[in-house]
Formats: sequence, structure tokens, C-alpha cells
Amino acid sequence: MNTKKNVLEKMSDRELEQYIQPNSKFVPQAIQYAYEILQSRGRTFTNEEQDRIHSLISNVEFNDTIIHPNHTKASNLIYLSGAIGIAGLIWTSEQLNSGLAIFISVAVIAFVFGTGYMIGKGNTVAKYLFLFLFAIGILGIPIIIAHLSTDPILAIINVLQLILQTWGAVLLLKIPKNKKI
Repeated sequence: MNTKKNVLEKMSDRELEQYIQPNSKFVPQAIQYAYEILQSRGRTFTNEEQDRIHSLISNVEFNDTIIHPNHTKASNLIYLSGAIGIAGLIWTSEQLNSGLAIFISVAVIAFVFGTGYMIGKGNTVAKYLFLFLFAIGILGIPIIIAHLSTDPILAIINVLQLILQTWGAVLLLKIPKNKKI
């Protein structure tokens, strides 16, 4: 998240003090700007305060990972694909005739949503796992084609999922290598 310094410069000293508190939830850039603005206004900091502020800024910076917007977009597409998968399960509910079939179906849907969640958080392992499983899933295209004549609604559901997952995979492949702040 970018913080504009000119916005912070318009704030009062009391408001800026909130940015440098020990329990501050503001982004490191905002904390840094608030600290600099207060210094330029003549606020003097003790060595302890300076150390605390610098550690707050540096600790957060080293742990933050930039999440590319494509992670979020791909995650949303995977969520939508999972929702469509639930619709497919409802459509073919007569096949859920045993506890094992129900368990596997729920596990697969949970895995899809879990993968979407982890990708949305910028998890690289989840990204590559999704791409690997997507590549394996491409082998199921003949089954989708076979469903066109036997169950066209299920085929449409599967095609929608394929389109969404393909779109998500393309977005994930466009993400440059991980960068730290």
C-alpha cells in the first residue's frame, strides 16, 4: 500500500503521534513519513523512541511480501471455479451415494477453496501446485467433450471451470519472481 507523504503532512502532530505508537497498525512507509514529519516540525525523540520506531519500521519491512494483483485476481477466479464446482456437485448429486463419495467431493471442493485462499495470500507453493494440477486437469478435456452428448449441463459447468482455471493459470504465469520490500 502506498502512502502519500503530502497527506500525512496535513495532519496534526497528535494525529501523527498515533502512527509511531508501539502498537501501530500502519504500514512501514506511513510510520517512516510520520516520524520524518514530526522531526521536521521540531519533535525530538529519545534514543529509546528512535530505536523502537526504527525497529517497528524494519521488522515489518523484512516480513512483508509484495502480493501481486494477479494473485488476488487468480484467487477470485479459483473461488468462482469452486463455486461452480459446487453447482456441478448439486447437479450430479445422485452420484453422491456413499460416504466415501461425499467425503471426496467435500475434500476436493475444500482443496480448491484452500488453494485459492493461499494463492490470494501470495503463497508460491500454492501457485505452482495449482499450475501443476491444472496441467494434469487438461487431460480431462476428452471427458468434457464426452459429456456434451450425455449431460450437456455438466459439460457447460466443466467448460466454465476450465475457462476460469485457464484464466487464473495465465494470470499466475504473468507474475514476476517474488520481491521483498
